[in-house]
Amino acid sequence: MIYLARELACKECKNLSSGKVCPICHSTDLTTDWSGLIVILDSEKSKVAKTLNISKPGRYALRVT
Repeated sequence: MIYLARELACKECKNLSSGKVCPICHSTDLTTDWSGLIVILDSEKSKVAKTLNISKPGRYALRVT
């Protein structure tokens, strides 16, 4: 049986990670209560990234509570 680590969403920047510290903003305020997923590959050229104020490539939650 394989157990997958539950990803945590940063409450500050909405980045998804499996660690206890956000790799983007270094916040420790993380939650498992998130929904929606967006992957940003090129934050410089992405209109979606600009709209969501995302400055670095990565996986992000759309809603974090």
